[in-house]
Amino acid sequence: MTSRIIDLLRTGQPAQTVTIRGWVRTKREQKEFCFVEVNDGSSLVGLQAILSADLPDYAEQLKKLSTGASVEISGSLVESPAKGQRIELKASQLTIHGEANPETYPLQKKRHSFEFLREIAHLRARTNTIGAVFRVRNACANAVHDFFQARGFLWVHTPIISANDCEGAGELFTVTALDLKNIPKTSDQEIDYSQDFFGRRAFLTVSGQLEAEILAMAFSNVYTFGPTFRAENSNTSRHLAEFWMIEPEMAFCNLDGNMDLAEAFLKHIFKSVLESCPEDMEFFNQRIDNTVLATAENIISSEFPRITYTEAIALLEKADRQFEYPVAWGLDLQSEHERYLAEELFQKPLIVTDYPSAIKAFYMRQNDGEPDDRKTVRAMDILAPKIGEIVGGSQREERLDQLEKRIQQAGLPLEELWWYLDLRRYGTVPHAGFGLGFERVVQFMTGMTNIRDVIPFPRSPLNAEF
Repeated sequence: MTSRIIDLLRTGQPAQTVTIRGWVRTKREQKEFCFVEVNDGSSLVGLQAILSADLPDYAEQLKKLSTGASVEISGSLVESPAKGQRIELKASQLTIHGEANPETYPLQKKRHSFEFLREIAHLRARTNTIGAVFRVRNACANAVHDFFQARGFLWVHTPIISANDCEGAGELFTVTALDLKNIPKTSDQEIDYSQDFFGRRAFLTVSGQLEAEILAMAFSNVYTFGPTFRAENSNTSRHLAEFWMIEPEMAFCNLDGNMDLAEAFLKHIFKSVLESCPEDMEFFNQRIDNTVLATAENIISSEFPRITYTEAIALLEKADRQFEYPVAWGLDLQSEHERYLAEELFQKPLIVTDYPSAIKAFYMRQNDGEPDDRKTVRAMDILAPKIGEIVGGSQREERLDQLEKRIQQAGLPLEELWWYLDLRRYGTVPHAGFGLGFERVVQFMTGMTNIRDVIPFPRSPLNAEF
């Protein structure tokens, strides 16, 4: 039976007979034997195997053995005399499943830039850093499900193909089966989507929120966790065209309950990852960002301050520094403003609430009794050091008349959202929810500076090779 290397490193005992499978990271030849480090992806470090000259076909096997080759090695664990490792494997049998030509294999034992590794995304998961990223990503995903399942939430699968622009930003990928060489046109020379597969224009979804609201009206508490898409022509280190979103929706919930859940959620996933991936998180702290562990502990142990947007603007106006973007009531907060609040002023995550309605989506609940020039909605954003906004959410507008008014103000057709309005006609309740970009939280957790390095195959403008 094959053993995982991480299990052997943690609990393996001398004289234990084991078999490991993996890929060669390093090879050091001596006169009578060879040291080979094998990694199977289960841990940051590999297990060192000692190949001696009495192995069958030793000389011939050694010629085929190089960094990147895939191997299966059986033998006995022995105590290691070397510093920094408790055990190693004395091999009794070696099988090379696949060779890797050392003249062309691109991952030799040296530092490679993350830009270069993105060009070889089919191999980069074998590196220490990217391997650690994906183990943390896995642990983070597991923590997401643990958190919601323990609280009785139903995991729901909302459509990837949608006819709605939930955010109203218009940056959507169109899904079509039309013949692009012979596109049907209407009488006014617009594309005739009535002849398309769905009989109307369809898109890749930017959010599962609206559909999740439907299901929350039957199951009370639900969450989505799936891919979303945005056709934003941006090549920054913060943007992806395909990314994963976590979106809970809660019936019979107001903004306070929404904030409480979001704060508890962030604390849970950070605590869970620290417990399940200690070696990987220590690696990030040593090699990527020496504040990774302190940041995680700060999130876990701190109470998140809560301030209104109006209070945030006042604090920014008093700041003894010049911002690139203007600060004024009614303007959206930019990343530099969010980071100033979280990093310099509060030095911890904080929650900003009650944003101007003019800069927020139509589905957010309008606050009552405000002057026309200061209307706000029951929105909330969690701002975190080094990254800015990490969670965005709101109490949803449950009043039919107010929702209709907001949809019309946003310039959206009421008839296309008839089903969303029906939720307010038939058993409407106060409800709330939030969205968390999964890659953004993994990036924040690991200290990686580019979001394209925390997803296996990043999609961005002019980049969809793998």
